[in-house]
Formats: sequence, C-alpha cells, structure tokens
Amino acid sequence: MQDLAQKTLTRENVFDGQILHVRRDEAQMPDGQIVEREVVEHPGGVGIALEDEDGKFFLVRQWRYAQEQETLEYPAGKKEKGEDPLMTAKREIVEETGYEGTNWKYLGSMMPTPAYDTEVIELYYAKKGAFRGQHLDSDEELDVNTCSLEELTRDVLSGKIRDAKTMYLTLLLGELKRRGEL
Repeated sequence: MQDLAQKTLTRENVFDGQILHVRRDEAQMPDGQIVEREVVEHPGGVGIALEDEDGKFFLVRQWRYAQEQETLEYPAGKKEKGEDPLMTAKREIVEETGYEGTNWKYLGSMMPTPAYDTEVIELYYAKKGAFRGQHLDSDEELDVNTCSLEELTRDVLSGKIRDAKTMYLTLLLGELKRRGEL
C-alpha cells in the first residue's frame, strides 16, 4: 500500500482570532514535491441528538452569518480549551435547549472539512432530562424545534437540511435505531 503522508517542513501563523487560527505550511509530498498548505485550526466541538419521550429530536433554527441563511441543526457547540467533549455536550445542550440530557451515549466523531480544517466534532445521543432553562451566549439567537427522525431524514434527502453534522447524525441515528442499538 502506498504511503500518502505529507511531511510538514515549515509552519507560519497567518491569523489568530477568537475561535480560529490560520497557518500556512510548506509540506513535502511522498514523491518529494514541495507544496503549500493553508490550515484552519479549530478547537473542535460537539453535536448532540437529544430525544424526547415521543421519539422527537431537538433541533435549533439559527442564522449562520457565513452562509447568510438560516439553518436547522442539532444542538452543537465549541469545546473550551482543555474541556472534555462530554462536558461540552452536557453544557451546550442546556445552553441551547434548556434541557439536561440523560443516558448519554457517545456515537463517534466526524471531520466536517478535512481538506483544510482541523475541526473534529464529537457526536452524542441523550434522552431529554429535566428542564433547567436556556442560557444562550450573548451573540446567539435561536429557536428550538423538535422533529421526528422520519421528518429529519426527509429534510436531509430533499436538501432542506444541509448542515454536515446534522446530515451525518441523522443517517447514523437511523441506522442505529434500525439495528436496535438506540
């Protein structure tokens, strides 16, 4: 099997923001060719599928500034420096929906844009617990919705839902439920 690894030769920081950092690397391809790579460094995050007693999942409708449109997504959030992903998930689900999660299950991770971004999103499933009240960040405004897995699947397949973590998590939930693992 061919070795596809590229060796980093140099690394230059280009931008340091509140969330993202951008660097420009010089790398060597397996064939010896030297190439330039631009990398967005992201601390990573979580996505949470919170299911209520009726089998509906909580989603948030919010404005995504970079895309200049509203999106419908599973609750999610950025990990704080050094924060355990499960703790991030437990914090974010209350902040965004107002509900605690119970019976947490880790579902794996995904890389939304691996070509140029280091972000990894850890995915979790939980059952709806006690209501504690929503605690949105000062720059966050969203509506909480619930949808059945069938509705979510339909909206993914029709192109209405285009958020990568929501698409993947919907596919994953459907298969895990079909297998009787959730």
